[in-house]
Amino acid sequence: MTATGADREAAGSTTRGYWWWERRRGVALDVGLALVSALECGLEGVEFARNTGIPVPVGVVFGLLAGSVLLIRRRWPIAVVLVTIALTPAEMGFLMLLIGLYTLAASEVPRRITVVLAGMALVGTFIVTYVRLRQNVAEQADFGPGDWYVPLMSALMAVGLTAPSVLLGLYIGARRRLMESLRERADSLERELSLLADRAEERAEWARTEERTRIAREMHDVVAHRVSLMVVHAAALQAVAPKDPAKAVRNAALVGDMGRQALTELREMLGVLRTGEALTAPAAAGGVPLASVRQAGMVVELSVDGELRAYPPEVEQTAFRVVQEALTNVHKHAAGAKTWVRLAHREAEVAMQVENGPSDSGAAACTTIRLTRWATTSCIS
Repeated sequence: MTATGADREAAGSTTRGYWWWERRRGVALDVGLALVSALECGLEGVEFARNTGIPVPVGVVFGLLAGSVLLIRRRWPIAVVLVTIALTPAEMGFLMLLIGLYTLAASEVPRRITVVLAGMALVGTFIVTYVRLRQNVAEQADFGPGDWYVPLMSALMAVGLTAPSVLLGLYIGARRRLMESLRERADSLERELSLLADRAEERAEWARTEERTRIAREMHDVVAHRVSLMVVHAAALQAVAPKDPAKAVRNAALVGDMGRQALTELREMLGVLRTGEALTAPAAAGGVPLASVRQAGMVVELSVDGELRAYPPEVEQTAFRVVQEALTNVHKHAAGAKTWVRLAHREAEVAMQVENGPSDSGAAACTTIRLTRWATTSCIS
């Protein structure tokens, strides 16, 4: 995994040097450049002292102090360039001019300030070069170039001392900002990917919970229905065994069939878990679980209205389980009652009604279910 911006900042803090330098190698580079610049300005201070009539040691000290200003180029590049422009008439600080303009162009200083200062350095260099070159040409009587020579050479000298440094600084600054932008974008994308991974894990956990709930509901429906019928037949078997052995044998066989059916349905659901395929509905919406309850002795009549059509699997599954649960409830709470199952295929829904007559204890009930073609359960009354 790549390091984020925070990680890099934490790692970078261990390599910080002193004051405004971020790395120790930056300190070494600037100190070295400042020493070279101070040495250059000190040597040029000798000629400056002779031309101005001041003592040579004063000129040398002045040059050393002026050249050492390059040490603060990273923190105050504008100040370095201003000092360089001020030293231009003294013909000192050429290295400081090159490094100062480069640092200014590569820094975060507004471009308009960079253009103004670079223009001032260009004009200053042109003027000093023009004056010095004109004096040299005038001192050489045997050298008589045209009037174009001094302005052209002065312009070339001024552009050569300022333009390359400014252009290189602009390129390095733009490249540095581009790399920082790409690094920030990479950090942002990494954070977004981490967030998406967390959300995907949450969705996967939610899906697993939903799937466990659905499987538990299906297993409950299968086991509750089959086991309820098995309990009823087992009780009947116990009651009729002494009186009617043949009927007891039939009831025992029916209990075995129901147990095998329950095991078959459980195996199908476990097979779905292993293969990952969709669980098919045990019966279409036009069919209802009547065979097993009729074998259990219930009197059930089925009536169907409308044209049978295909429904989504979840609607068919729900329809089958609802009717199955209703018939199981009749078995448990209204033993011996006659039951009517009515199924109606309408334009946008399938409606089911399970109604039982009086049981041995006189209880009667009615359950009505309507399922839409696209939803699960529309209403229960």
